[in-house]
Amino acid sequence: METTSIRVNEITRNWYIVYADVQILCRLASEFAQIISGKKKPLSTHHMDMGDFVVVIYAEQVKVTGNKERDKSYFRHSGYPGGITQINLRKVRQNFPKRIITNAVKGMLPHNRLGRKLLTHLKVYSGELHPHAAQRPQTITF
Repeated sequence: METTSIRVNEITRNWYIVYADVQILCRLASEFAQIISGKKKPLSTHHMDMGDFVVVIYAEQVKVTGNKERDKSYFRHSGYPGGITQINLRKVRQNFPKRIITNAVKGMLPHNRLGRKLLTHLKVYSGELHPHAAQRPQTITF
């Protein structure tokens, strides 16, 4: 039996659009990570960029469960002593709504060069308008 390996010129990429206003963040992020990394394809190869593109709209309206709106916090460090900045989910939603979905998906992708490249396949927008109409994205629901 032979092991089939897909070549770069045989990769087909699709565009999908998702409305995030009726979805729960953790379930949405895990589905995005699988689509972006290409694990939903029959000939998936873990060391190649063969995933599809995902356009997310209404990112500011994504739902979270429990008390995460108040308790979940995001950390940043400037590199200097005492340079920790901590902000909770409610303030991130007000100021940077795209970061909620981007950080959730980033944590589920590989933490290497390939993961950074795969993250560029995720396009997050806080409103309804997006510049990817020419790619004719297909609407998917989970």
